[in-house]
Amino acid sequence: MDHLKIIEVDENNATEEGLFCVKNPKYEGFQLKLNWLIERWNEGLKLKILKKGNDRIGFIEYTPGEFAWRPVQAKGYLFIQCLMVYGKDNYHSGYGSLLIKECLDEAKKMSNDGVAVMASNGTWMADKSIFLKNGFELIDSKDRFDLMVFKFNKALDPAFINWEDNLNKYKGLHLIYANQCPLFIKSVNEMKQTAKACGLELKVNVLKTAHEAQQAPSGYGTYSLVYNGKILSDHYISNTRFKNILNKDLN
Repeated sequence: MDHLKIIEVDENNATEEGLFCVKNPKYEGFQLKLNWLIERWNEGLKLKILKKGNDRIGFIEYTPGEFAWRPVQAKGYLFIQCLMVYGKDNYHSGYGSLLIKECLDEAKKMSNDGVAVMASNGTWMADKSIFLKNGFELIDSKDRFDLMVFKFNKALDPAFINWEDNLNKYKGLHLIYANQCPLFIKSVNEMKQTAKACGLELKVNVLKTAHEAQQAPSGYGTYSLVYNGKILSDHYISNTRFKNILNKDLN
């Protein structure tokens, strides 16, 4: 693992280092994510990029559990929101474990009870296998989501918040999302136009706080497409996929 370094992104170096998923500061999603980060940094969120030489090969984003942007209760823990290693050549090289260790080390320094994470073998989340490999234990599963924890001491386990309880308040077609991911906005703009062209009203709700995300109507938290209390998608989708969903579910 020669020439590896972990860079913490902050307001001073975000334009130079990029936000990993988006590097171009002129892209709309870059500024939306940066604005979101500026508010989150005051809450203790950390975004750290793993570099090999000058190449960005991975990143981790974590935050104090009370500010998790997933439907979980995890006060006293650090909570991993995103973990990614980019490039097939970098898979199975220990880079993901290195980023997890970075979070575990910080949690110890902060005297947290441990580190929690939601994992999934589905789309847009890290699989539970990387966390099991690093000493996490599975404490609960719901739908496609696994709640996992690495505990330093005896403490209350993190717990899911029942997102299904929040579905019935959404009548009509709703998109609920957060700017936590800089990639969402392109599809969101296109979906608005698609819905309009189909004579449908797509009600868009941008989540502003962690509490709102914790009360989201899907396990993913930061992205939910809902129609009359039914989940159509619990993760980011393209406009093409949106069109297919409209044809299938709303025909």
